[in-house]
Amino acid sequence: MKQFSFEKLIVWQKSKKLAVNIYKVTKKFPNEERFGLMSQMRRSSISISSNIAEGSGRNSGKDKARFTEIAFASLMELVNQLIIAYDLEFITKSQYEETRIDIEEIGRMLNALRKSQLNL
Repeated sequence: MKQFSFEKLIVWQKSKKLAVNIYKVTKKFPNEERFGLMSQMRRSSISISSNIAEGSGRNSGKDKARFTEIAFASLMELVNQLIIAYDLEFITKSQYEETRIDIEEIGRMLNALRKSQLNL
């Protein structure tokens, strides 16, 4: 089976893993959050890897970088939602800290990817 270029990117692999983790963590949220914070966190987490993938299909470095910027913005949205989920005691301190570490790493990788795309 053919592997697409974005699938080879470690930042895509890590962001996909983050989305899977967010789905697992939010599974335990209260039912009343089904269409609230749970849904928002899931959408923003999926948006990160999706925008990396979509940007890989663009021709110019500038276009690729724009989708990487959108992925980063979704990552920042997820940070905000994660903080709120922790403040509301929907997630544990260890879940919060482990996810923050993953987010910080992905953020650094997205910034590096964007810089390299602008130099194409």
